[in-house]
Amino acid sequence: MNIDVTSHDSLERIADLVRQQHNSLDTTLLSPVDGFQTRTVTLETLMREVTECLAESFRHRPAQDFPMLYFACGKARVGSTALSNLFGMTGMPSYYQPLKAMLRDSLVGKALTPWIVPSAADEPNIFSKETIGPYVLAESLFNPLKLLIEAGYPRHRLHLIALDREPASALASWLEKLISRAPESTLLAHYVVAALSAVRVASYARQQGVPVTHYVYEVSKEAVSSVRVLFDRLGISGSFTENAVTSWREPGQEQANNARVIFPSEAAIYKVPNLHTSDSAYRYQRRVTTSLSQAQLDVLERCGVNDAYRASVAACVRDLDLNAATSAHLFGEWLATAA
Repeated sequence: MNIDVTSHDSLERIADLVRQQHNSLDTTLLSPVDGFQTRTVTLETLMREVTECLAESFRHRPAQDFPMLYFACGKARVGSTALSNLFGMTGMPSYYQPLKAMLRDSLVGKALTPWIVPSAADEPNIFSKETIGPYVLAESLFNPLKLLIEAGYPRHRLHLIALDREPASALASWLEKLISRAPESTLLAHYVVAALSAVRVASYARQQGVPVTHYVYEVSKEAVSSVRVLFDRLGISGSFTENAVTSWREPGQEQANNARVIFPSEAAIYKVPNLHTSDSAYRYQRRVTTSLSQAQLDVLERCGVNDAYRASVAACVRDLDLNAATSAHLFGEWLATAA
């Protein structure tokens, strides 16, 4: 099977396969993409290569040596970088997509460097975020949690934070921020695939017995209270401070203090100007969506992206135990149609 996302009909077929978690997606040859992928390779091969590299550093460690990993994952542009800064501000080591960095090296045939996870004796709790998408199909389909588990990270030392964001806002962010790296039609297609792939990650976590907490970006409209509830849910309420949410700069500082956020080494093509907004606190950033066409909005509905978000909203309300008034304030009309 060839994966073709150049037309709406073919995109809907691929979306169906992603929702079905069809194994053909793992075995289909994925063609090179200028600058991002130099190999014709299957997702299955890429996943195996990254897993084997990770396993080299995991296999000789006892389970108790692995720190508790709060693992945030969702489609790209869901506020995950701000969440990384937030966790870093608590003093917890906060890792910026180390697994996708390995996948990207594999896409170009580069020797892989494993993610070195600290000992629990030194760092009992760590945070890492991974985003799905945006530039090639492999990174729009990959399951980073599966990489960890199959490499030997103990399931009982993992907690998935399933991220999401209102679909039109996230798509508008993709098209505004990433257009210098890929055509609009490609970004739209990969956005759909990534949004549905994120659902697969949460489903996989439940199958593996990994706890899941759904955390939707729109809860950051009430940042302090939502983060407090999130930390309670994760069992790390002792790490919560209001300053970690509201005060990211010391007096006189021009940039936020994110010294505990640990970034991977990546190729220059991934360094997109103004990709992330510098801010002094964790807060909701409204995204204007008037640039989206009706045809693009229709794709989100037809391909199931809106349904996936409705399910995320319902799960977030449940997991964070949000009351009716708060839920209505945060999610508006999406709440009425949530699954």
